[in-house]
Amino acid sequence: MSAGEALVKAATDLGFEVVVASFDAEDRTLSPSVRRAGTVVRVDTNDDRALDDAVLTAVAGRRVAAVLPGFEFYVPAAARLAARLGRPTLPVRAAEACRDKELMRGAVAAAGLRVPRHAVAVTAAELAAAADHVGFPCVVKPTRSAGSVHVTRADTLADLRAAHRRMVDDPRRDLGRALDGRVLVEEYIAGPEVSAEGYVTDGRSTVVAVTRKMLGPEPFFVETGHLVPADLPAPARAEIDRYVAAVTAALGVTTGPFHCELRLAGGGDPVLIELGARLPGDHIVDLVEAVTGVSLPRAAVALAAGLDADVAVRAPQAKHAGIRFFTAPGLASYSSVRGLDAVGREPGVWDVAVAVAPGEPIAPPEDFRCRLGHVLFVADSAAEAEQRWHHLGEQVRFD
Repeated sequence: MSAGEALVKAATDLGFEVVVASFDAEDRTLSPSVRRAGTVVRVDTNDDRALDDAVLTAVAGRRVAAVLPGFEFYVPAAARLAARLGRPTLPVRAAEACRDKELMRGAVAAAGLRVPRHAVAVTAAELAAAADHVGFPCVVKPTRSAGSVHVTRADTLADLRAAHRRMVDDPRRDLGRALDGRVLVEEYIAGPEVSAEGYVTDGRSTVVAVTRKMLGPEPFFVETGHLVPADLPAPARAEIDRYVAAVTAALGVTTGPFHCELRLAGGGDPVLIELGARLPGDHIVDLVEAVTGVSLPRAAVALAAGLDADVAVRAPQAKHAGIRFFTAPGLASYSSVRGLDAVGREPGVWDVAVAVAPGEPIAPPEDFRCRLGHVLFVADSAAEAEQRWHHLGEQVRFD
């Protein structure tokens, strides 16, 4: 789920008039709250020329304070439009590097930082060559996607080819975009997965919080929850801060928010999975604000408008916070759900929701599309947060 709604709310809270460009149909349909918050410009946001023309026409004669992407796919478009309108923004080249995993790996490796061994492939012959270079186990992923879509561990060449074939044959689109078959084959990094949430101002990186990722069973990498903050010793946290600062510098990220996913290899050394020059999704911004008092959406709007990020700081409300996503492996649909009301009454729970209605198809347990709902909660310690994450998930059953 996108943090775009959080950006709209943050902008209105800071007193800005909001103009939202959206296709506003199919899987790009806006929520009623976003429609109520400002002017909606309906345009195919995947058509760069049409998007530029529609936005520039809509804001003609107005003083534009900021341009922000509502989702990862539109980071380059927002950078391009912000540059044309003379607003603070990422360099367009940096925005492209943050969207294309091949460009990202190359830029970070060129800076002398560790990244997974990798190669790009499209054809069967290129897959075999990539496997020879990378070795097994490996991970295959589209070079330009999001939400762990078609990210798969492969232990053999047959696994690798099968994963690529599933991607090529998948007719589904994500926000109107189809995959092109181009994949990154990369070294499998064993170790816990975390993400660093923060922002860059005047070229200086600030990691506000580190999130622990809760993942479903491999060979897929479904994010079934998040815990903030990750329970890390001080030296490990300091090394993440240093590494992320070097990654943002290598990619040319000079301003704005970031969501940097990492694996902690071996003795805890951070290794880049990817960096998004945008806010995290999955309600991570809510978890971070609960624990640190920092509103990343408000910080993103402030930085894009040339304001001080301090307008985003409030008093923290909890020591730890988490989200558990509900899944129902093995079900193609469901007719009823048990335990939601009881979960809503559990200590520390502040939100429970189901996003897939009874009778609607349930996607295979391969990426974010298989998640049926969520519960948000707080806790007093990392151990309690993890225990609560397991407990709350066990209370909800889909029949």
